[in-house]
Amino acid sequence: MSVAIGPPSPPGSGSGSPDAGSPSPADVQAGWCAVLVDEWVRSGVRRAVVCPGSRSTPLTLALARHPAIALDVRLDERSAGFFALGAALESGRPVVVCTTSGTAAAELHAAVVEAHHAGVALIVCTADRPPELHGVGAPQTIDQHALYGTAVRDAIDLAPAEWSQRATWRSLASRIAAEACAGPRGPGPVHVNVALREPLLGAPAPSPPGRRDGRPWHQPPSTAGDVAGGAEAADPGEWAARLAGRRGVIVAGAGAGDAAAVFALADALGWPVLADPLSRCRLARAGVVGAADALLRVPALAGALRPEAVVRLGSPWASKVLAGWLDGCGAAVQVVVDPWWRWLDPGRVGTDQVRSDPGRWCRAVAGSLGAAGTGSAQPDAAWRSRWAAADAAAWSAIERWCAASAQLSEPAVARAVAASVPAEGLLVVSSSMPVRDVEWFAAPGDPAPRVLANRGANGIDGVVSTALGAAAGGVPVVALVGDLAFLHDLGAWVRPAGSDPDCTVVVADNGGGGIFSFLPQAQALDADEFERLFTTPQAVDVAAAAAGLGVPVEDVDTLGALSDALLPSRRGGPRVVRVRLPGADAHVEALAEIHAAVAEAVAALAG
Repeated sequence: MSVAIGPPSPPGSGSGSPDAGSPSPADVQAGWCAVLVDEWVRSGVRRAVVCPGSRSTPLTLALARHPAIALDVRLDERSAGFFALGAALESGRPVVVCTTSGTAAAELHAAVVEAHHAGVALIVCTADRPPELHGVGAPQTIDQHALYGTAVRDAIDLAPAEWSQRATWRSLASRIAAEACAGPRGPGPVHVNVALREPLLGAPAPSPPGRRDGRPWHQPPSTAGDVAGGAEAADPGEWAARLAGRRGVIVAGAGAGDAAAVFALADALGWPVLADPLSRCRLARAGVVGAADALLRVPALAGALRPEAVVRLGSPWASKVLAGWLDGCGAAVQVVVDPWWRWLDPGRVGTDQVRSDPGRWCRAVAGSLGAAGTGSAQPDAAWRSRWAAADAAAWSAIERWCAASAQLSEPAVARAVAASVPAEGLLVVSSSMPVRDVEWFAAPGDPAPRVLANRGANGIDGVVSTALGAAAGGVPVVALVGDLAFLHDLGAWVRPAGSDPDCTVVVADNGGGGIFSFLPQAQALDADEFERLFTTPQAVDVAAAAAGLGVPVEDVDTLGALSDALLPSRRGGPRVVRVRLPGADAHVEALAEIHAAVAEAVAALAG
């Protein structure tokens, strides 16, 4: 949808002339912005992130003055976008991010792309010059129409407010929030480009009243199941009949749905749950498999554990090993369950695409299996037991290796950081090696930490800003990032005085882009050329950069020192813990040793 509200004023008319008896244009403009914000609050918005700028003044004041909005001010627009993303990820509510016109609006693009692919509700407000200032060399004026291309759920151009159009204001504002939260493609960013005229300061004109009960003007569907069809639309009885009695696995990634529902289906079928940490299913309970990546690197075991059916919930794991194993499962039934029809199946091996909320679908199918009683095919108890035995052996081997290692390693750091997250807190991991190390080496817990990552577009930009945004709501956050991701987002630390969320950023400093050392380029290229073009060790010292920006820094080089630094008594306020690690070559060697140890530990189970 792209709409313009109200006709532009004729060229040369300046701020326009009000109709007889109507408020001044500045007051109309301020009232229009106040209505936008009030309707967004009615739709669930509780936080906004704004960047200083003149043209956005009416929007900024409306956001700052609404009593239900918690306002964060960030200097750097790129950081602000990811800060808003983190706040929305943590809260599950839509968040507004607001900038002035020109290149400030362009700086939000990376965060908009991530929100688009990750399905995160953002209302992206960019102030704009009015039509008469376009194409004439006015400062800070670029073409902001469709600025973010296809990376939005909707793009709406709002012409300068007209008093005669006030009856439409609440409907349009409510529609904007509904598109961000519950549009047909699922939650995501909506771009609202608002043309604003000088004078930019005005007293909000009396606005059309909202619904008396506090509801938004339009009530969108409240859940993914309501939007996309509930479990009842997916024929749970038919699925129960197709899956019962087969040897299968449930693969759970981010967005897998309610963990209790996932386990209800797994228990009814007698299947293991291969649980990514982002799924919130990696719990210390029967049937949960966390070491899938290590297990499936053992060819004989990968073959012995090949399933007859797979249920895939949520986003794919980062593991290429698991993805390759799923792609090679041949004739297995592979059911991909997603509420938004996103076809989360990079290998294109899914035999069935089910459009339903994963938790509702799991619970409904589990209920059908239970209702079938003793007449249905019974689970193969030995199947899940074999997975459980292999998983236990793998974790024992990983723990022994970490305990025996003479030097600090990235697997050990990932385990320690994940284990340090308090029950009420969350872990934010960078989408490079940290997310993989946590996926591969963070053991199931009770409770398991809540884990977030920017896995929509899988970039390393904005990770620190995302973590600080997640912490803004009062939740203690621990983040694990590499040194390059940390330096890439130094703007995150440019913040107003008194902005001190409880966020500990652990920097795994191995002197460059270690993830590239696992790619063919590392062996095919000359060592100097590979380092210059890929690992790119930086001259900037991580600890010095953080300290220069006013962030407390602690340097550690042993696992014991890291564990001490992550104690609850040491947390509070933003801070950086820099972990000095050997180079990427040591990480490659460590992973090879761990995988060899796991292969030896599970050898007896592979036959």
